[in-house]
Amino acid sequence: MGMELRELRAFVAVVEEGGLSAAARRLHVSQPALSQTVSGLERRLGVRLLVRGSTGVRATEAGTALVAEARAVLARHEQALRVMARYTGPGGGALRIGIPLELPAGLLDPALADLTEACPDTRVQARHLSTAQQLTALRAGELDVGLLRERPSGPEFDALLVVRERLGVLLAAERAAELAGPDGIALDALVDLQWVGFPRSGSPAWYDELTAILRGHGLDLGPAVPEGQALIADVKLAAVASGQAFTLAPPDWQQPLPDRVTWSPLVGHPLVRRTWAVWPADSRRRDLGRFIAALDRTVRS
Repeated sequence: MGMELRELRAFVAVVEEGGLSAAARRLHVSQPALSQTVSGLERRLGVRLLVRGSTGVRATEAGTALVAEARAVLARHEQALRVMARYTGPGGGALRIGIPLELPAGLLDPALADLTEACPDTRVQARHLSTAQQLTALRAGELDVGLLRERPSGPEFDALLVVRERLGVLLAAERAAELAGPDGIALDALVDLQWVGFPRSGSPAWYDELTAILRGHGLDLGPAVPEGQALIADVKLAAVASGQAFTLAPPDWQQPLPDRVTWSPLVGHPLVRRTWAVWPADSRRRDLGRFIAALDRTVRS
């Protein structure tokens, strides 16, 4: 009658959040997967842990007893990891991180600083790769953790949502002045312009989500970017500056904009780009664990 740490974390989150939906958002998992985890724990223990109602869930007497024990176990586990990190090696000397283009500035700085302090012998090696390339490298053991635009399915990887970016639009300044309203630019207003996008092969799930929304607003996406051809920022900006095209970008896009190009928010924020930290579920590297824990704290702060 064993219990896994992930089950205990899931159960504690449900009790603390008072519902499956909020707990699923906290743990960055789907609600059905979380419900299945908790139900499996109840079946294995042979006791009812939660009472489910229209207003949420509450712990039974057995559940109240378990949540106290679970918190103690999880706290001791974290303490054990911190203690052992003083003695264990860094896990190979190098922590190999995959990084996509257009990552928010400073996102990784707190986690890397924490890693440097806790594991001074670990060297960070960063590689700029698309989501698909990172996933291939993770499966081949060539990366230890990647920052992906989509979350892989299945038990092979663990994942943490690290950032949600509301995308806006880059337009020629005169075009933006014509189309902008008090709350920004409506996606439908871009129907006469060409989208300067990216190849589907780089991140298929994100590409399909994004293009479905654009088509749903009546936009003609034109010819697809050839597979394997990523457009650099200068090419995108040159196309946008012509006044016949637009591209999408977060508000803190790191590339300097020419005078002829401006960024505007989209009305209603219909496009949200998510970035996930993804790593092998069976990894036992202490430095990786420290890095992920620090990322998690950064996300929650």
